[in-house]
Amino acid sequence: MVVGPGDDAGPEVYPEGTPGSFRGFGVDLEVRLGSDRGTPAGRELPYGLAVGAWLLGRAGWADAPVEGLAVGEDLAAERCAEAGEALAGRAERVALLVMGDASACRSLKAPGYLDERAAPFDAELARALGAADTGALRALDTGLARELQVSGRAPWQVLAGAAAGNADLRGALLHEDAPYGVGYLVAGWS
Repeated sequence: MVVGPGDDAGPEVYPEGTPGSFRGFGVDLEVRLGSDRGTPAGRELPYGLAVGAWLLGRAGWADAPVEGLAVGEDLAAERCAEAGEALAGRAERVALLVMGDASACRSLKAPGYLDERAAPFDAELARALGAADTGALRALDTGLARELQVSGRAPWQVLAGAAAGNADLRGALLHEDAPYGVGYLVAGWS
């Protein structure tokens, strides 16, 4: 399951085979979520799910079916956690690729301009993702995340819900950077 920020409040499910593109970013690149099992009618993947589909394609992911779940920034933390718990309950083992940006307010040239609260927010987020701290992820402040233009708050709270009750999870922060004033984090949990 690829989980990422959505355009609507969500949660919205995107079936395997849903197309997406990067045309909105000026790049003529099309992607497809999972294998091509026919093009589902309707909408394209939102950008976060398109990035996830691109990553899975680059990795040659073909071992299991994949769907997308888009969650909007206005989705309440409790609903995010419930969506994650529902995902975890679908099978004995569930793999999640969770997409989202940290703050977009880390420098004067950042999309959201400089906000002194951004770096500490991202540092706590990096700590929580690196430690598989589901409690800290569930407690992320929705209002502050919106003010700092954090697109990953809702997806990370879905992750926290999916991991609830799994005390054996271990996390590792693999990468942290803020090019162009936007925080990017890569973590792995197992």
